[in-house]
Amino acid sequence: MKKKILIADEDPGVRKALGKVLEDEGYEIVLAADSHEVLKKVTSGSVDLVLLDIGLPIKNGWDRFDCITRQVPALPVIILIGRANQYDMDVAAGVGALMEKPLDVGKLLQTAGELLAESQESRLHRLCHFNRDSRFISSQSAGR
Repeated sequence: MKKKILIADEDPGVRKALGKVLEDEGYEIVLAADSHEVLKKVTSGSVDLVLLDIGLPIKNGWDRFDCITRQVPALPVIILIGRANQYDMDVAAGVGALMEKPLDVGKLLQTAGELLAESQESRLHRLCHFNRDSRFISSQSAGR
């Protein structure tokens, strides 16, 4: 059965490009343009991983991440950011991974695969700060 990935980004070009890359890798894709769509699709229970941009309209990505983790705590989330120096917030929040834009597609695919293979127990431990194993992927690696 294909894993389903929700791509939440306000930019339709980013959603389309990431969707194409992930579909080519065999994932099923769900798209969301704002934070209300994210919550509706996450709570439907049919999403295996979320790519969540911080700059979403209505409520920002950090607010939506908090809501997701309260409602579906074991759901892995990769936070996408367009600015640097967010790593401390990432670790404090218990995010599975934080990736700076522009994205390194190879590292995105690797990280998504690792998070999808991770046990629910490991995810919950990260959220509860029992372990601090958040992944950080700098935009410096993109294009290499």
